[in-house]
Amino acid sequence: MVKVVKFGGSSLADATQYRKVLDILSQDQHRRVIVVSAPGKRFPSDTKVTDLLIKYENGDENEVSLARQLIIERYQAIAEAFKVSDQRFEPIREYLSDLVNLYYVNRKARLAHFKAAGEHLNAILMAEVLQAQGMSARFVDPSELGITVHGDYNNAILDQNSYSKIQDVSANLLSDTDYIVVPGFYAYNDAGEVCTFSRGGSDITGAILARGFQAEMYENFTDVDSIYSANPHVVKHPHSIREMTYREMRELSYAGFSVFHDEAIIPAIEAQIPIVVKNTNHPALPGTLIEPEQNFRSDREITGVVSSNHFAALYLHKYLLNREVGFTLKLLQILYRYGISYEHMPSGIDDLTIIFDKNQVSNAILPNLLEDIHRELQTDQLEWIDDYAILMIVGEGMRDKVGIVDRIVDALARDQIGIQMINQGASRISTMLGVHQNQADQAVRQIYKEFFESKVGVEQ
Repeated sequence: MVKVVKFGGSSLADATQYRKVLDILSQDQHRRVIVVSAPGKRFPSDTKVTDLLIKYENGDENEVSLARQLIIERYQAIAEAFKVSDQRFEPIREYLSDLVNLYYVNRKARLAHFKAAGEHLNAILMAEVLQAQGMSARFVDPSELGITVHGDYNNAILDQNSYSKIQDVSANLLSDTDYIVVPGFYAYNDAGEVCTFSRGGSDITGAILARGFQAEMYENFTDVDSIYSANPHVVKHPHSIREMTYREMRELSYAGFSVFHDEAIIPAIEAQIPIVVKNTNHPALPGTLIEPEQNFRSDREITGVVSSNHFAALYLHKYLLNREVGFTLKLLQILYRYGISYEHMPSGIDDLTIIFDKNQVSNAILPNLLEDIHRELQTDQLEWIDDYAILMIVGEGMRDKVGIVDRIVDALARDQIGIQMINQGASRISTMLGVHQNQADQAVRQIYKEFFESKVGVEQ
């Protein structure tokens, strides 16, 4: 059996981190498929290689020259630390220089190709470093694995036929070498153009390969000891989650848990492959195991609470809305014309609230969108709410407990935090709240206090 191991940007930021990765690989012979991100920050004020590549793509002449030099220096410092020869390093330098001379059909295609270069070059470098250490390793491009995508150049969607293609070549690849190193974050469309997944998409690549290689486990190495029940920047020393289910992780990631990409869990769910999130800096710690729901038992009512401010809401009021056949269809048709998808749509007999990701509704189109909705649906009241935050309270233990929502509402009421919207998922493992942005962090702290601080020392 094989394990797919993904290392994030902080795990590969410099030669010191590279050495930790080599140690981790040597500790388990099943860790043979390696997925790499672009080098991340070495210190708080540092710049990620991906951000340097964006400057390289769209800056002025001076910015482009400086960005290219800084990117080369990042990779070269790692190469020199592991005695990778200049001759072996030269393709990295050439690839980066050639980016500006390639033909791109449009600006989005160009940006995707530039962004993907961070992972591409780091995977080449990782294979060279492994070889320099006397290990059998090779760089494998996503095209060699048959991974194809469609959709937006910078927010690509996987072609499901990719899995069978990976399975067809996986045995031969693993028989030829000890390690294969695959760049995360990008793949190719049918035209052979580079497309990237959404930011943080190396997690997605790792999960795709875990399913395609039929791995026994997908290990995701990052810079935290585990996944926590709340954001450590909001709650001091939050509870460490030892085990959680796929759907708990997906709900929490979607709403703001940044440790793991919310889309990345889907391939693992489909193949029922367990995921472990671990710390590259403390690999002996158990981390967090993410597993199927079957036979999972939680000793807590909730697993985590998280908030996100990247939402906005449209409040719509119309008398007898519930009696009007096709009202929601007409609304969705308007959104479709503008290319907007919605996140949630809680409703009452005369009221409806539509929750959006803010990134989808720009200030340029908002006035026209509101005008069209008001005119075509004859609304009595229409209000755009930009001061909006979503809280997600998630836990498998919520299904079997009565009064969880009451405790959440009471905890917020005691701190004078008003609830703008409340919605419980059909699975009964999550409750969504809408609050004002300036109260979001305090709301998280109050809910955490209600469900965790009275049970210190109880582990999940």
